[in-house]
Amino acid sequence: MKLSQHFLIDERIADRIVKYADLNENDIVLEIGAGNGILTKRIAKISKVIAIEIDKRFIERLRRIKNVEVINEDVMKINLKNLEFNKVVSNLPYHISSPITFKLLEVPFDSAILMYQKEFAERLVAKPGSKKYGRLSVMAYYKADCEILEYVPKEAFFPKPEVDSCIVKLIPIGKRFNVNEKLFDKVVKALFGHRRKKIKNALLLDKLVEKNEIERLPYMDMRAEQLEPEKIAELCNKIEEIKCLKK
Repeated sequence: MKLSQHFLIDERIADRIVKYADLNENDIVLEIGAGNGILTKRIAKISKVIAIEIDKRFIERLRRIKNVEVINEDVMKINLKNLEFNKVVSNLPYHISSPITFKLLEVPFDSAILMYQKEFAERLVAKPGSKKYGRLSVMAYYKADCEILEYVPKEAFFPKPEVDSCIVKLIPIGKRFNVNEKLFDKVVKALFGHRRKKIKNALLLDKLVEKNEIERLPYMDMRAEQLEPEKIAELCNKIEEIKCLKK
């Protein structure tokens, strides 16, 4: 397997992915990891496609498809703000699932239909109280609505991966609540980095608060998986308030 990409070979699933995207002739679709073009060909019959593919083996094949602009680059090195698109349809390379998802959420678009590994997809949509609820769940919820549309068996790909996959619909919402984003990221990282510990201990271990500040903060005797993202944001705002008063 080159560049960790598993290529979709089931044409029925490819048809359903394009149907989920609800495309029209005015859409401009970003496809990341276009590969052999199984999705590209279908999308291009309806909408213009900007196909990003790092593997040079597929570039000429992709360029022969009408209505497609091909970019032979590493998507992680591209400034997506320089591209004009309003939808995303992609069978994402597994190894960049997290960074590319959050990179996408930094730019405006209407919706995305994305293929992820099953475990990643289930963590992405996990709710508080579940074992899969974690940093990924919280940070995704903060910026987007995410929904698993269907499970895809590993036999639908070549080379066949070790696990099944999921088709996920992602709709960016901007920011779900008002919070200092850098602090929110640090707090979420601390809480789930020490998820077996009480919240007060996780914050102290990562030096985000001082011991004498604990009694002024909410949820200190709870654990990370018990807190909804809104409550984590509330906690962050209280921490920021305390820090501001000390200045």
